[in-house]
Amino acid sequence: MTRPLSSQFPPLGAFPRTRLRRNRRDAWSRRLVAERQLSTADLIWPLFVHDGTDRRQQVPSMPKVERLSVDLLVGAAGEAKAAGIPLIAIFPAIDDRLKTPDGEEAVNVDNLVCRAVKAVKDAHPDLGVMCDVALDPFTTHGHDGLLREGYVVNDETVQVLCEQALVQAAAGCDVIAPSDMMDGRVKAIREALDANGYEAVRIMAYAAKYASAFYAPFRDAVGSASSLGQGDKKTYQMDPANSDEALREVAFDIAEGADMVMVKPGTPYLDVVRRVKDAFGVPTYAYQVSGEYSMIHAAAERGWIDGPRIMMEMLLGFKRAGADGVLTYFAREAARLLNGDK
Repeated sequence: MTRPLSSQFPPLGAFPRTRLRRNRRDAWSRRLVAERQLSTADLIWPLFVHDGTDRRQQVPSMPKVERLSVDLLVGAAGEAKAAGIPLIAIFPAIDDRLKTPDGEEAVNVDNLVCRAVKAVKDAHPDLGVMCDVALDPFTTHGHDGLLREGYVVNDETVQVLCEQALVQAAAGCDVIAPSDMMDGRVKAIREALDANGYEAVRIMAYAAKYASAFYAPFRDAVGSASSLGQGDKKTYQMDPANSDEALREVAFDIAEGADMVMVKPGTPYLDVVRRVKDAFGVPTYAYQVSGEYSMIHAAAERGWIDGPRIMMEMLLGFKRAGADGVLTYFAREAARLLNGDK
């Protein structure tokens, strides 16, 4: 005899009263209960600048990323502003003939970075501009500081970084970003800025910057890859094995006057982002670096992944990990999706 259908199921009371799927049923309810939101205000767009006029040059290892002459950079900055991106970061690719062992061009008041900052701020005064403080784009050896007998020296480098920060601030830079990982450089730069009337200029410290293999396409973009050659930066950038040390680095930078801190790279170090945010509660940023960007593009170009969906999922992951914002080469592309542009 066939059992009644109702007898084939457990009593009603055996079913769960709490059903987490209820809030996932409709798009409106999914939006309503979302724990994190990604917006254009979370994006920082890194841009590469080189000399010339009306000149753009594709970065071979970074699809859809170009080096732009200053006039074209101003146009890109306008796109960022129109899209609601609050801050751009300017990175120079200077002529090799200007590079020296001591990176003297970094402190030239009329260098490429300073000219680019002035042009952008003249055209878009209410758009934030950030500049790296480090010597690697300007040195013949590709290191972030001064090289003495094969070793990057700390205190001499910090003195030059202070000069570099001052010429950038004088050009109109809003956010100074020391990316060199020298000990004590945040304190020295803060004191130099304050002593010269730049109290309002912010510092976003590359507080936990790892000696990572994910930077290779960036070094191509700024022209330091050939200078560095087979060298590495392990004597000053952090060991990827360490996260307790990252908290010490962040603590020092905050104590020395950093307004914001950054973890770099991004995706492989989300645990560090979370620990930093939980420990200090300060504005915390992650840098989705060139290697992360290029890997996503390479897989998407082969049809292995849905590029735009992966892009947005990873950016949201930074927010979930505790980042207040993300430096990403996807910024323009992500902003278009967030703004509903076709």
